Amino acid sequence: MKMIDSLQNPSVKKWKKLHTKKEREKTNTFLVEGFHLVEEALKSDVEITTIIVDQDANLPRALDFSNVSMTYVSNQVMRAISETETPQGIIAVCKKQETKDISSGRGQKWLLLDRIQDPGNVGTMIRTADAAGLDGVLLSPGCADIYNAKTIRATQGSLFHIPVVTAELTTWLNTFKEDSVPVYGTALEGGVPYQEMDSNPERGFALIVGNEGSGVDASLLSQTDKNLYVPIYGKAESLNVSLAAGILLYYLRG
Repeated sequence: MKMIDSLQNPSVKKWKKLHTKKEREKTNTFLVEGFHLVEEALKSDVEITTIIVDQDANLPRALDFSNVSMTYVSNQVMRAISETETPQGIIAVCKKQETKDISSGRGQKWLLLDRIQDPGNVGTMIRTADAAGLDGVLLSPGCADIYNAKTIRATQGSLFHIPVVTAELTTWLNTFKEDSVPVYGTALEGGVPYQEMDSNPERGFALIVGNEGSGVDASLLSQTDKNLYVPIYGKAESLNVSLAAGILLYYLRG
C-alpha cells in the first residue's frame, strides 16, 4: 500500500495542478471526487490512473478497486487535493475520454450548448440530457470546461453516460439538416411559445440553448428550423438556462 503524508510530495503537487484547465489539457487528465462520482467512473470505460484515498476513509464495499492503483494519503494531503469544503475522502485521477465516433441520424436527439459559461449550468444540462435519453451533448468552444470540478459535480455521473463533445456547432447544424433532423433554437425575439409547436419525436431534434447573458448567437439562430421560448407568466425577467433547457427537452422528446 502506497502512503503519502507530505504536501511537498511530487505527486501531490501534480494532482493539485489539475485544479487548473491548463494542467488538465497539458496532461490529458482530470479529477473526479466523491464516492458516487468515483463509482460512476469505475463503472464506465474511462481510464483511471490512480484512486487517492484518505487514510481514515471508510470505503463502501460496493466499490470494486481490484483493477486500479490505490494511493492512501493523510487528512492534510486530502484537504489540499480536494476541491470541496468537506471532502468525502476519495478522488480518482482519470484520463480524458477520447472523442467518440459520433454521428447524427434521423430520430436522434441532441442538445447543443452555445457559449454557456457557468460550469454548474453546463453540468446540469448534461445531466438533464442524460435523464431525457438524448444521444449526446455538443458544446461550442466558448463553453465552460466539462472537466471543471463544478461541471463534473453537477453532472452527477452523466458525463460518463452519454457522449459530450466540444465542436463547432455550425458544422453540426449542416449535418443535422442533411439527416433531416429538425434544429430548434431558443430566442424570445422572433421565437414562438414552445407549446404552439407540434413535436415529432420520431424525426428527432437538435435543440440549441445559449449564453446566460446574450442567448444563442444570431448566426446560429438564422440556421434553425424554428426558434422557441418558454413563456414567463410571473414577474421574473427570465428562466435559468438549464431549467428552460429541461422544459424544452422533455417537450420535444414527446
